[in-house]
Amino acid sequence: MADMMNKSEAKMTDEKKFSKQLIGKTVISKSGKRFGEVGDIVFEARTGELIHIVLVNPTTYIEKLELEKTKEGNILVPFSAVIAVGDFVVLAEEDII
Repeated sequence: MADMMNKSEAKMTDEKKFSKQLIGKTVISKSGKRFGEVGDIVFEARTGELIHIVLVNPTTYIEKLELEKTKEGNILVPFSAVIAVGDFVVLAEEDII
């Protein structure tokens, strides 16, 4: 039965699918301010915990907030600020400023 996955492997597969579904989604605040789009996700490899969303096409509003950036200059938003995921990724703006 080598084709069967244990529960942790199944969970990681589900998390990969979830992560891939986030790429390209528009990131907004709960009040509707647009921040940019999800370009990538930073996660803890050992645990699979999602740490940051890497924003692409950021708006001037979020660029002015002087958030942490990748070495390439992309804005990092803490994943802990995400309050909902659907058609958009919705952030609690007060958790990032």
